[in-house]
Amino acid sequence: MHQAALLGGMIQDAPHYGWAIQPVLHDWRTMAEAVQNHVKSLNWGHRVQLQDRKVKYFNIKAGFVNEHTVCGVAKDGKETLLSAEHIVIATGGRPRYPTHIEGALEYGITSDDIFWLKESPGKTLVVGASYVALECAGFLTGLGLDTTVMIRSIPLRGFDQQMSSLVTEYMASQGTRFLRGCTPSRVRRRPDGQLQVTWEDLTSGKEDMGTFNTVLWATGRIPETRSLNLEKAGVNVNPNSQKILVDAQETTSIPHIYAIGDVAEGRPELTPTAIMAGKLLAQRLCGQSSDVMDYDNVPTTVFTPLEYGCVGLSEEEAVARHGEEHVEVYHAYYKPLEFTVAERDASQCYIKMVCLRKPPQLVLGLHFLGPNAGEVTQGFALGIKCGASYVQVMRTVGIHPTCAEEVAKLRISKRSGLDPTVTGC
Repeated sequence: MHQAALLGGMIQDAPHYGWAIQPVLHDWRTMAEAVQNHVKSLNWGHRVQLQDRKVKYFNIKAGFVNEHTVCGVAKDGKETLLSAEHIVIATGGRPRYPTHIEGALEYGITSDDIFWLKESPGKTLVVGASYVALECAGFLTGLGLDTTVMIRSIPLRGFDQQMSSLVTEYMASQGTRFLRGCTPSRVRRRPDGQLQVTWEDLTSGKEDMGTFNTVLWATGRIPETRSLNLEKAGVNVNPNSQKILVDAQETTSIPHIYAIGDVAEGRPELTPTAIMAGKLLAQRLCGQSSDVMDYDNVPTTVFTPLEYGCVGLSEEEAVARHGEEHVEVYHAYYKPLEFTVAERDASQCYIKMVCLRKPPQLVLGLHFLGPNAGEVTQGFALGIKCGASYVQVMRTVGIHPTCAEEVAKLRISKRSGLDPTVTGC
């Protein structure tokens, strides 16, 4: 759906490149059907691969009976007992509904639901400030829908906050509206079918309201642990988050029970990390390797209209860990070539590299805001994983005319505002 929105932007750019395109409309139903068919084909493909590798697959909802046995219940109510020497929990999480808000459950949807809507959601209120909230709001705006994001505190908590501000600034420039410092109190359905949302402005204390066709909750996720009967197996969880406590080997409080992915405490909620952790765990259980998952310098990308890719520490984390006097930040605004002919606004396209000040200036974090951020970040992530320094990055030849080459041209120090190659800093 993010790609669908990007294509809409490219269609708007096309006349600048000589393409005589008639006005086009987006059809939600066609897009949704294609997306849903793709997901279904993925699920079917996984089942076929399991069967080909003689892995038994049970489509049942299971919970523990004891530390070596689970009991699964199928849709028809049939129970199945399964025992194993080793058990891996990888149940992930689900979006959280704010059940304390009147009408939230009855009238709202979550990010899980948006991809299965057969009809366009129309005018949409997205409640939340996570990457899920901003990604959904971004592609809805890109598809031409009236979209508002309601933020209680700060967007993209846990990410670099300067980059976060640039992300939301770009979204606002593209038409997404933001209600900052607001929290919803109730949702009611009007006689005409629209949803009337009432919220409080936390700064003024005043109440306000608006009408929408769809309200999408993106206020966090909860792990799928409550129905697993973990206490019967003796598996410990964090009482606040309900996530499973694990060690570096992904082992729970019971030596032969493991947990990977979003369901485990202290792990990045990212699919690729769960996949790699699962592969490494499988290799250890089969005696093929003793390698454990390294959760440092894991790259990721927020697929907002202007994509934000990052790897390593944010500027705030680097300062907190090493002290401001030991951190140097190199940064630059830039203009992607593809923005020039179409005369797109590039005022939020920005890169910064967070380094240790002490030579050779080990790179602590890289933050990239611009087109194809995931592709750019993936490449540099390898170098940072291998301990790249600022000096080494500056010696890297850029590929012209790409956005990625701008990383290898970062010469301006955010701290001093000077170019160290000129001043000899």
